[in-house]
Amino acid sequence: MKLTIKKKTLKTLLLIIFILFSIFAIAVIIFLQQPKFGRRAQGERKIRMENSPFYKDGQMENEIHTEKMTGESGFIGTMLKFATGAGKSDRVIPQEGEVPLIKTDLKQLPDSSDLYVWFGHSAFLLRLNGKNVLVDPALIAASPVDFYIKAFPGTDYYKPEMMPDRIDYLVISHDHWDHLDYETVTALRDRIGHVLCPLGIGEDFEYWGFSKEQIIELDCNENYTSSTDSFTFHCLPTRHFSGRGLTDAMKTQRASWLIETPKRSVFYTGDGGYSDRFERYGQQFPNIDLAIMENGQYSVNWNQIHTLPEQLGLEVKGLHPNRFITVHHSKYPLANHAWDEPRINEQRASIESGIPVIVAQIGEVIKLDTPKDSTNVQE
Repeated sequence: MKLTIKKKTLKTLLLIIFILFSIFAIAVIIFLQQPKFGRRAQGERKIRMENSPFYKDGQMENEIHTEKMTGESGFIGTMLKFATGAGKSDRVIPQEGEVPLIKTDLKQLPDSSDLYVWFGHSAFLLRLNGKNVLVDPALIAASPVDFYIKAFPGTDYYKPEMMPDRIDYLVISHDHWDHLDYETVTALRDRIGHVLCPLGIGEDFEYWGFSKEQIIELDCNENYTSSTDSFTFHCLPTRHFSGRGLTDAMKTQRASWLIETPKRSVFYTGDGGYSDRFERYGQQFPNIDLAIMENGQYSVNWNQIHTLPEQLGLEVKGLHPNRFITVHHSKYPLANHAWDEPRINEQRASIESGIPVIVAQIGEVIKLDTPKDSTNVQE
């Protein structure tokens, strides 16, 4: 009799576990079906990707072998350590008001000057030759769920509705949530002229209601020149990874961008670990006026996919621009270093490279027509 009761109890327990697991699995599947996760490339786009020189074994590879996680604990162990705060600085999150922010009316920017305005992390606006170029605008969310990665106190001032009424070019470096925010780009859809994105990401934009005519999708080492304003966008290899869901890692391309206008060239690293490409790009594009460099969210546990502090100066020196600005910091806690450590890194990189650094605050209007503005350029 007791044995029968125990068997019934065990069966009941197993049934409950199975039901709970099934409910959880169904909930995850439903959650992943939300439009914000995007859509896998299909049709002609998929064929184009399969013909890419970077395509191998079902995914887009980097120029050189790259490990996403390099910690001794492996991928799962490294992520668990990060999630539990092992080795975390006690200053990862700043206090309210610690991150300087300037409130600028972006709808009243002067048309006569080339400008740069940063919104924290890697989101920024370029005004070049009277055209508005918005880059990697994660203005609302940097993850699939709002509670997981929150902006630092006071740094989430700038919203999609504050952007200029006309965005001539939206430029995306890769499809990670902290660079491609579904809520931001769909809110701006009717204001955007063209989308420049790496190969494969155009599928997301079509899925989100953008027209094919709006999307200019490039593989690395390809470029696009506009016949109307003589802008050339060079899509260049970086050393990073991609993916928005649980099973789509490396299914889209990721890139750095070089934007050439009749007046100047601006280089943006996107995300990526160190390699010799910076020296190559410095030789290929010898007249870079401004380099916008990734600097932040780094760790020795993922040192092949993000720039370490001691490598920033080498990258800047290799590019040899007239001046540089750093991004990928001051808004989201995606690594365990102190929130303001990247500010120290940029000063050291300027000294090591001999290249002036522009110390930009969130919302500050940086005039690019001024070679050296003593209010924000430091050597």
